[in-house]
Amino acid sequence: MSVKIENPLIDSFRQIVESSKKSIIVSHVNPDGDAIGSCLALRGVLNNMGREAHVVIPNETPEFLQWLDGLDSVIDYEKNPAIADDYFKNADTLFCLDFNDFERSEGMKELLAAFGGKRVLIDHHPGPVAQCDVLISFTAVSSTCELLFKVIEEAGLSKYIDKSCADAIFVGMMTDTGNFSYNASDPETYHIIAKLLEIGIDKDLIHSNVYHTFSEDRWRLIGHSLKDKMIILPEFRTGYISLSKRELEQFHYQPGDTEGLVNYPLSVKGIVFCVLFLEKDDHVKMSFRSKGSFSTNDFSRKYFNGGGHINASGGSTKLSMDEAIKFFESLLPQYRNELMDCFPG
Repeated sequence: MSVKIENPLIDSFRQIVESSKKSIIVSHVNPDGDAIGSCLALRGVLNNMGREAHVVIPNETPEFLQWLDGLDSVIDYEKNPAIADDYFKNADTLFCLDFNDFERSEGMKELLAAFGGKRVLIDHHPGPVAQCDVLISFTAVSSTCELLFKVIEEAGLSKYIDKSCADAIFVGMMTDTGNFSYNASDPETYHIIAKLLEIGIDKDLIHSNVYHTFSEDRWRLIGHSLKDKMIILPEFRTGYISLSKRELEQFHYQPGDTEGLVNYPLSVKGIVFCVLFLEKDDHVKMSFRSKGSFSTNDFSRKYFNGGGHINASGGSTKLSMDEAIKFFESLLPQYRNELMDCFPG
């Protein structure tokens, strides 16, 4: 069912946008296609309205998004904190896109919490806790980019969405649904795509730019992951892939190289739940995916300090890689009946 955004929220958003002179637009740490897409699209709309707006992200952007128009002027806070601090000092409005808790911006969280101007949050993750003047949060929407399009349209500002904005919105919608393979059953999602096509996006070119421009090292990393690191546990309809720091370094890992890798075990017949374990300097990062009614959000929140959506979530642990995998496997027996019943096949 299509989401209905209450008129007071739309009115408040429009009033803040129209009164703003200098805005900061922020994403979560390790920004993905939806985070970058929504930030670039909103900045484009604000610029087209004659407003000054800057995008500041906590750390670097994945390589597969580098082609997006305007990305070269995005500020990486990790690399340029002084520039970002100046933008924050002079801004009157802060837009938080694709995250629901200041903690998700990691190194920028104190800047966000201390910001003295108006704060607007637009997001589709459950359980928002960020303190904002306007909070537009709908978990039923496939992506923040789709929600942003709806907000802009209902605020009567869609005339400011040009092709570059439309490209960015489509990137977010496409990547946050696994190329429309999950969380994408609302007819309105496709009505919006039709409108983006009318604006002039080339969806085939965008798909190619996102999915067909990976490095040789990235494909060899995927080959290694599938041949040597994918574990299938049919008794729990579960699969997982784990990659150590040494393995990532062996294949010259760059941010974005593991994008979509977590989904591969779900292509195995009968598998409904899968995990990607990545070893970092001081923790193990995990991505969770599922089919049907099994909630990765509940699972990751309960055991791995994470959260997200029912079929796509993230988490982390301070355990070693071996300990994290052992702990994960120890949890599966108590979920066996739920995993067996959550999806046909």
